[in-house]
Amino acid sequence: MRIIIVGAGRVGSRLAKVLDLEKHQVILIDKNPKIFERLGKAFKGKTVEGLGYDLDTLEEAQIERADALVSVTNSDNANVVTALIAKNRFQVPKVIARIYDPLRERLYQTLGIQTFSSTSWAANKINNVIAHAELIRHMSFGNGEVEVVEGEIKPQLSGKKVADLTIPGEILPISIIRYGRGFVPTSGTILQEKDGIAFVVMNTAVATLKKLLFTT
Repeated sequence: MRIIIVGAGRVGSRLAKVLDLEKHQVILIDKNPKIFERLGKAFKGKTVEGLGYDLDTLEEAQIERADALVSVTNSDNANVVTALIAKNRFQVPKVIARIYDPLRERLYQTLGIQTFSSTSWAANKINNVIAHAELIRHMSFGNGEVEVVEGEIKPQLSGKKVADLTIPGEILPISIIRYGRGFVPTSGTILQEKDGIAFVVMNTAVATLKKLLFTT
C-alpha cells in the first residue's frame, strides 16, 4: 500500500517505521525537516517538507496515488483539514485523523473521517486500520477463544439484514456505528454501506466472518 503520514512526531515517526518494515510505500510529511532524523538510516520511505493541508505539498507526495492518509500533527484543526482535503478532493480511500478534543469526535465522524484520540492506542491500531483494513481486533476473553472485532459494511452487503451476518454460538453482531452514532442492532436491522459493525466472535470463526463481510 502507498500510505501518506502527516506529522513526524512520536506517533507519526513510529508508525512510519512500522509500515516501512512491513514493505509499504511510506511518505512522511512534516514542516520541520530536522525531525526526519528520528526515522534512522534504515527508513526506506520518502520524506516531504511542508504542511499537510498545502496542496503543493500533497501533490509532491503524490496523494493522487495514495491508498491511505493519516494525519497525526499536534493540531486538531490541521489534522481535520488535511483529512477533508484527502477525502473530498483527492478521494483517498482510507483517511484517519488524530484529535485531542474528544468532544469533536462525533462531528468529524459525521464528515466521514475516522478519528482516534488516545496516544497509547495510536501506532499499533492505526497500522491495523490502514494496513490490515479487514477487521480491527479490540479485545479477547478467556485464553483468546472469544474476541471483539470491528469491520465496515461494504457495498455488496448494503440492504442485507444483521441476521445475515449472524451464526448462533459463533458470530454475534453487537453494535453498529452509523453517521457517528452507535446503537445496538436487532436481527432485522438493515445494513448500510460504511456502517461500522462490531461482533463478538469465536476465534475459530474469524475466518468465516471475514468471508461473510468481504467476499459475499
